[in-house]
This record gives sequence, C-alpha cells and structure tokens, in this order.
Amino acid sequence: MILHEYYFSNLERGADPAPARTSGLAQALEQNFGGVEWWKADFQAIGGMRGVGWAVLFQDPVTERLVNHWISLHQDGPPAGFKPLLVMDVWEHAFMRDYKATDKAQYIEAFFRNVDWQSVERRLHERAAIRPAAA
Repeated sequence: MILHEYYFSNLERGADPAPARTSGLAQALEQNFGGVEWWKADFQAIGGMRGVGWAVLFQDPVTERLVNHWISLHQDGPPAGFKPLLVMDVWEHAFMRDYKATDKAQYIEAFFRNVDWQSVERRLHERAAIRPAAA
C-alpha cells in the first residue's frame, strides 16, 4: 500500500517533462548519474524490464546517493532504510485500462509526462524522523 501512496502522490496531470535544471533534484541526478537524461534512461530501462513490479528512485540514508531499484513486491526488495523519491508502478493494473500488456513502454512515456517533480524534490529534502531506540 505504501508504494501506491508514493506513486499516486508523485503524479500530476500535464506536468513538466523533467525537474527544473536548477533544482536540487536535477543537481543530485547530475552528481549520481551524470545528468537527468542518463538517470531517466536507466529508470525507464528498469521499468521496462520483463515482469511486474515497481521502479523506484531511492536515496541512501547514509551516503545520500541516489539509486534506481526494481522492486517485485512491496515487502520484497526495498533496501532497508532507503527513502523513496520517485515511484513508478509497472504492474499491469497500473496501465492495462489504457494500454495493452505489450504497450508498457508507452505507459512509461506517459508516466514521465505526469511526474510531479516538486513532490519528488520535497521528498529529497525531507529528513527522516529519528526514533529513539526501544528501552
């Protein structure tokens, strides 16, 4: 359920095609992937993999490095403690109403026309709540 919440909250109809060049997100993608286009190509390739699941841009809580991951199931695969920044659902239910099962690439293109980059930017700058250890 949580990945769905991230997914729907990082969508906005008719959004900008990419994060603003001067944004912290664009700078982080430049630093970690060599640029927004390099990151996007990697993210799209992950989303286009055979099978169903999730493509997620995460931030490592220790190094603050950005990484793309494939997640099969909500509970199997998310790296422990990593912060999701951008979540793309690539299960069939996410796109079968509008696209054929063989049109996943078209769905991914449509996804990128509707990313709320400001939401992703906010997630990048959010600090995780630190909880005291249990006694």
